[in-house]
Amino acid sequence: MRIHEITSVKPTKPLTPAQARVKALKQNVQSTKDQLNAERDRQRQQRDKERTQKQIQQRNKALSAI
Repeated sequence: MRIHEITSVKPTKPLTPAQARVKALKQNVQSTKDQLNAERDRQRQQRDKERTQKQIQQRNKALSAI
């Protein structure tokens, strides 16, 4: 790696309180969206699991009745 590649990154100025608040709100929005998607996926997997178990029980009942 060359020196100019390392030093080309400019330091960032500290955020003003208003900018920091906006940045934090944006991060919270993304975090909330991710949590919502994770919860929806969890519930979907739970429904699929219950549906599969119900189908297995119905098959077992049908086979035991024969």
